[in-house]
Order: sequence, then C-alpha cells, then structure tokens
Amino acid sequence: MENENKDLGLSLNKKTVGAICAALALILVLIGALTQILPRGEYQTVMQDGHQVIVDGTYTETPDYKMPIWKIALSPILCFGSDQAATGIGIIAIIIFVGGSFLILDKCGILKYIMATLIKKFSDKKYLLMAMVIFVCMLLSSTAGILEESLTLVPIAVAVSLALGWDSLVGVGLSLISIAWGFTAATFNPFNVVTVQKLAGLEVFSGLWLRLIIFVFVYLILFLFLYTYARKIEKDPTKSPVYESDKALRQKYSLHDAEAILSDPQIKKGTKAFIICMLIDLGFIILDFIVGAGGVLSLPAMAVLFTTGGILAGYFTGLRGKKLIKSFLHGAKTIAPAVPLIVFVIAISYVLAEGRIMHTILYAISNVMQDVSPYAAIFLLFGIIALLELFIGSGTAKAFLIMPLVAPLSDLVGVTRQSVVTTFCIADGFTNLLYPTNGLMIIAIGLINVSYAKWIKWSWKLFVAEFAFSALIMLLMVYTNYC
Repeated sequence: MENENKDLGLSLNKKTVGAICAALALILVLIGALTQILPRGEYQTVMQDGHQVIVDGTYTETPDYKMPIWKIALSPILCFGSDQAATGIGIIAIIIFVGGSFLILDKCGILKYIMATLIKKFSDKKYLLMAMVIFVCMLLSSTAGILEESLTLVPIAVAVSLALGWDSLVGVGLSLISIAWGFTAATFNPFNVVTVQKLAGLEVFSGLWLRLIIFVFVYLILFLFLYTYARKIEKDPTKSPVYESDKALRQKYSLHDAEAILSDPQIKKGTKAFIICMLIDLGFIILDFIVGAGGVLSLPAMAVLFTTGGILAGYFTGLRGKKLIKSFLHGAKTIAPAVPLIVFVIAISYVLAEGRIMHTILYAISNVMQDVSPYAAIFLLFGIIALLELFIGSGTAKAFLIMPLVAPLSDLVGVTRQSVVTTFCIADGFTNLLYPTNGLMIIAIGLINVSYAKWIKWSWKLFVAEFAFSALIMLLMVYTNYC
C-alpha cells in the first residue's frame, strides 16, 4: 500500500520546538548564574540500593570551589558524561524508534484501521470510551509506574480523539495527562511509593487505603475536566484553542475510506501483528513492575517491540525492502528536532549537580522546616518537591535526594512519615506536566503544534483543581495523623 503524502507520521512544529528550546536555554543560564552566586556545599553520601543517599547532619560548605563558566557553556555536551545521560539517551532512542515506526504504521493504514475499529464500536458510546481509556492509563502508571512509554500512545489517542469529534488536546489528555496523573494517584508505583516508603522506613504498600481514595478522586477530576471540555467543543468546535492547527490533522486522519480499510485483509493482518507486539510490551511492563527493575526492562522493550510491530505491519501490508527502510528513516528524521529538547533537560540537571548548589538549597530548607507547624511543614514539603521537579524529573532521584533529610525532620515537626510519602507522590505527579523541562510534555505538545503558553492556558484549571484537592488531602493527613 503506497502513499506519498509527505504529512504522514509524526512531525514536530519547528517554531514550537524553537520557542521551548529558548525557554530551556534561559533556565540553563539562570541555574548557571546560581552556581556562581549561592554558597557551594555538600552532604556526605552513602550507597543504598544502588543510589547515593544523603547523610543528615553532614553538610559542609566548599567555598574553594566554583563551577567554571566554560563548563556551564559546554554543559549540553559535557552532560553526556553525567549520571542522567543514560536515561536521556534512552529517551532519545525511544523518540527516534517511535518516529520511524509510526510513519510506517501511518503509511500502511494501521493507524486508520485502529481508529475505524474503535469508532465503529464506540461511536454512540464515546464518553464510555473516554472513561475507560483514562482509567486504564491512570491504572498503568499508578501501579507499574510507566511514563516515558506514554509517548507511543499520544499520536494514536490524538487521532482517535479527532475522529470522534474532539480535538488534539483531548487526545493528549487521554494519554499523557492520564499517565502523569496516575503518578499523583500512585498506589503500587515502584518509583514513588515503594522507593519512598523504603527510604522513610515504612512497610511497603502500607497506608494503601488513603491512596486508593486519592486515585478515585483524581480520576474523577480528570474525567470531569476532559468530559466538560469535550462537550463544549462538540457544540462549538471553534472554541477549541487548537481549532486552526487541528484542521490539517483532521484532514490527515479523516476516515472517509473506513469501510475499505476495515475490509482490507492485509491491513487487518498488519494490525494484528502490531497489537501482538504491544501486548508483549505490556507483559514486559508488568514484569518490570514485579521484579522492580525500574524501567530497565520496559523501556528497551518498548523501543524494540514498537519498532518490530511497525516493521511487521509494513511487511504484511506490502511495504518491504528499500521502501520500508526509507519510510523508517524519514519518520525518524521528522521527530529528530525533539532531541535538542532532551539534551537541554539533561544539561540543566548536570549544571545543578556539578555546581554543588542543590545540597545548599536542601540544607537551607531543612533549617526552615525545623521551626514551623505541622500544617506549614507539609505544604513546605509539597513546595520543595514541586520545585525540584523543575530540575529533576525522576521521582526516584528526588526521593534519594530529599527523603533522608525530610523523613527525620517530619518526626520533629509532627508530620507522620506516611504523610510525607503521600505528599511526595502528589507533588511529583502534580508537576510532571507543569514545567517546560519535562521532555515528554514538550514533545507531546510539539506533535500537535501547541506552544507552552497555550498549553498552560488550556490546562491551568486542571492544575488548580488538582492542587485544591491535594491541599485538602494534606490537611486531612496532618489532622488525622495519617499512618
């Protein structure tokens, strides 16, 4: 099946990418300036479960050290020798593989087949489909801790959303937001719940009853937000902030030939091959969760199986040889502009660590926490974690950085350690999609040609609702002495 449409596959708007790169570059400059202004200092650390853990009470200043300015300037290169490099390289590889494979899926009609099948089954029950997709995505991240894997879901969810009469923002909500909000409502998440409870000296999975309640309410908040918005733009599509930019996407994913696609045996066979690969990938995600591999199994498996699924789909639908390779390379090229975004994110973390100011900031905060009420302390903790998300996207990395400090402090100010764990989960998930330093978020909005400013303008009510709910939960935990 041949289609020479140049708009096939994923593509990033260069203007959007350029604007976000500029914002990240500014953040990098500001962090670099702080390394020259703030006192430098470090805590002693010990190895625990393969991570460096801070030893409380060991902070010492290092006035004789200041990060060289040339290192700040060259940080986008030097960062590839840092601890964060492996994760960054993994995400870059996933982006390239997904981009190449997705063009094959698009070119062969696999994406339209999936869309046509869903629409045929749910055309008169589309809000049931919305509820189901949000629940499944939240459940996967709440239990297994998937996040980077959600990148593969975004374009499919956007295409289905457009075909159902919604817009691309709803598609991002059904995929990326649902996955990220599952971190907020973490129940068995190995990166947030398990790691943080271990560092806090708590029994793993204890205090589950409250986290289950949080899951239900977070789910309802997200569903009501997307449901209300989708109904509004159904009545008047021009009220969508992406109405103009979605016109090209609607044309690209139109299903005027749905019956022909559904009756094509080659496309059906290719779709089955792709879905089988995705089910195997789901098995790796579950296995990763069971053995506590921390993404070591699921992330490579996603890249390999998504690529394998795409190639098999192309083969079964007649796209073979040089045409298959050419299509893959073209798809990888169209999404390659996302790579500098990830590089900037890694560079920011590198400068923060190399500049030796993170421990200084934590030391100052720990001194403040000793002299506040339990209610103020828990909100201060929320703020610390939310601030760290700007520089450190990994929940596990944040946990090993701050929990050895805040867990003992929480005992002194009257906040239970279980409350600290839940606050950590809420704050980490809450800010996953708030900052331009989140590589997945900026790639997702780049795919639908949405600027960061427009993204915040559309989603701010959701963040406000989520924060209001989080505030109530934190107050409840302190009031009830949650344990």
